[in-house]
Amino acid sequence: MKMSRDRILTSHVGSLPRPDDVVALLVRKEKGESYDPAEFDRVMKQAVANVVKKQADIGFDVVSDGETSKIGYSTYIKDRYSGFGDEFQVKPHLDLIDYPEFRKRMAAFNGPPTFKRLCCIAPIEPKDPTLLAKDIENFRAALSAVNVAEGFINAASPGVVASFLHNKYYPTYEKYIEALTTALRPEYEAIAAAGFLVQIDCPDLAMSRHTGFQDLTEEEFIRRAHFNIEMLNAALEKVSAEQVRIHICWGNYEGPHDHDIALEKIMPAIRKAKAKGISFEGANARHEHEWKVWAEAKLPDDVVLLPGMLDSSSNYVEHPELVAQRIERLADAVGRERIIASTDCGFGTFAGFSKVDAGIAWKKLKSLVEGAAIASGRLWRRAA
Repeated sequence: MKMSRDRILTSHVGSLPRPDDVVALLVRKEKGESYDPAEFDRVMKQAVANVVKKQADIGFDVVSDGETSKIGYSTYIKDRYSGFGDEFQVKPHLDLIDYPEFRKRMAAFNGPPTFKRLCCIAPIEPKDPTLLAKDIENFRAALSAVNVAEGFINAASPGVVASFLHNKYYPTYEKYIEALTTALRPEYEAIAAAGFLVQIDCPDLAMSRHTGFQDLTEEEFIRRAHFNIEMLNAALEKVSAEQVRIHICWGNYEGPHDHDIALEKIMPAIRKAKAKGISFEGANARHEHEWKVWAEAKLPDDVVLLPGMLDSSSNYVEHPELVAQRIERLADAVGRERIIASTDCGFGTFAGFSKVDAGIAWKKLKSLVEGAAIASGRLWRRAA
C-alpha cells in the first residue's frame, strides 16, 4: 500500500455512480427478470473501463472498479453464494424512528430500493465464482489502459453481511459469522492474489449499532465488534496486511445520526484489524470533530489513514480550499505521509439508489483532487 511520500495521494471508498444501462441490467437481475448474460458481461466490462478512465482523468491515485457489477456493497454475496432467501422488513434506524414524515421524504427523494434484503435460510456455500473472476479481469483490463498508483476492489466483511442479511439458519450469531468467514476468505485471497488492494467494508463496527444490531446494548455491541474483527482477521490469515484497507462508517444517508456510537468506543476493536489502511468518515457534521480521536489513537506509524474529506450524502460541492484545510489539520496531527485523502463513503452504495446526483458526485471528486494538490503544496513547502 502506497503512502504519501511526495504529495497527498487521493482515493475514495469504492462505489461510484453507475450509468443507466448498468443500473437497468442490475435491477433486472435483482428482480429475477430475464436478461442476456452476454450483454450483461459486455456492458459491465465497458462500464468498468469507463469508470476507471474517468477516475484517472480526474487525477485519482488509488482507484476502484466503482463496484460496477454489484447491486450493493453488502448484499451482493447472495448472488455468489447459496443459502439466502426470504425477504424481510427492516426496522427504521434508531435516529429516524421518531421522524416518520422525514422517512417518507427520504423515500420519495431516493426512489424505491433497487436491492433485496434476504435472510440466511440454508448452509452458505459457493454458487458462482465466475462473478468475482470477471470483476478481477475487467478491472485488470481497465487498469492496463491508465496510469495510476494502485487499484482496489471492495469486499463485504462477514459482520456487515450479517447485519444486512439476517440469520434464520445457524444456531447462533457466532456460527453464522464463522460460516461467512469461511465463505468470504477465498474472495479476499483472490483479490489480493490478483495484485490489488482488498478493501473490506466494515460498517458493522459502527453503523450497525443503530441499524442491524440496534437491539443490542452498547456493551453487547462492542463485544460483537471485537468478535467480528477477530473473525475478519481469520479470513485474512493468508493476505498480507499491506494489501488490506478497511472502511468504517456510520451510514451513508442524510439523517440526524444522533444515535451513532462514538468513535473512541469502537477504536479498540478497529486497532485490532489486520489492515494497513483505515478509511473513515471525516467530513460530515456528525463525525468531522473526531479527527482528534485519530490523532490520539496511537496507531502504528505505518498505518495509513484514509479520512473522508467529502460528505457523500450531500449535493454540496466542497470547495477545494476546505478540502485542503481538512487534510492539513489531520496531516499536522498524524504526519502527512500517512494521509490519503478520501471520501466519507461511496457515491453508489446501492445501484441506482442515491440522494447525490451522479454529475455532482463527480464534481465533488474533482474538488477532492484539487484540494489535495493545494494541501500538498503547502505541506511540502512548510517542511522545506
